[in-house]
Amino acid sequence: MSPHDWDSDPDKLTALPRLPLDDGASVFAEPWQAQAFALAVRLSAQGHFTWKEWAATLAAELKADAARGKPDDGSRYYHCWLAALENLVVSKRLSDVATLSAQREAWAEAYRRTPHGQPIELKDDPA
Repeated sequence: MSPHDWDSDPDKLTALPRLPLDDGASVFAEPWQAQAFALAVRLSAQGHFTWKEWAATLAAELKADAARGKPDDGSRYYHCWLAALENLVVSKRLSDVATLSAQREAWAEAYRRTPHGQPIELKDDPA
């Protein structure tokens, strides 16, 4: 799915629960948010899950986050997005919990060893 395909289907944006918007366009405070967004769009376009299924999974994660007492001020939206994406990736058997956990730890380690202002790079593939 190209960005133009996304733009031509405004129903995709309105199907998402509480997507942070600025003048009708989605807002990303950090690059990882845009990457998580793009990954969900891509996996849906590839047929791994429907957009309706995605929106329902995200809504459930937002609801669970609120039930855990997390702030409902928009600051946690993309954390919920990522959690919903991980849930779908595991439930659709595109990956497993152990692989996702190892990848998360590899990125955390790369972050810890990277000097401020330098790009973060993984040295080894943990999988």
